[in-house]
Amino acid sequence: WMLLNIGQMMKQQQQLGYVSGSMLLVNIFQAIYVWDGIFQEKAILTTMDITTDGFGFMLLFGIAIHTIGYLIFRGANSQKDAFRRNPNSDQVSHLKFMQTKRGTKLLTSGWWGMARKINYTGDWIMGLSWCLTCGFGSIVPYFYAIYFLILLIHRSIRDDHMCQQKYGDDWNTYKKLV
Repeated sequence: WMLLNIGQMMKQQQQLGYVSGSMLLVNIFQAIYVWDGIFQEKAILTTMDITTDGFGFMLLFGIAIHTIGYLIFRGANSQKDAFRRNPNSDQVSHLKFMQTKRGTKLLTSGWWGMARKINYTGDWIMGLSWCLTCGFGSIVPYFYAIYFLILLIHRSIRDDHMCQQKYGDDWNTYKKLV
């Protein structure tokens, strides 16, 4: 966790020439949180997650949901990327596609045959999993999942509009297939 944070901070320094205040604060706050978890581990064993929720049932439930979301998200994005790079590779040559008038191919099987924005679904499931680990006692932990759902729906609408302009009648045909 900390290595990812530090890596992101270093990348920001490399790209922008400085580290923003918000990036620095996130690193500091999360470092304190990780340090506390390591050095106060004995106290974690007496938390509600362990003592009441059946040895972290809500955490395990959240991890399971997160894993499902990640598999969908990563599987769909990797499949599309592999197809774009080399549609004849053994990894993706079995996938069905629709040839467009502009010369590109739209996947109609595999992950992308299930839904047009299946990667968004996986991404949202991961976000929801973070909320689920908090249980169901309050709506507040679900703010992120609700916000992210609205963002993804809006993004999907914008993307659909851009694809309509890009592919024309082919997009209408594609939407009937997927």
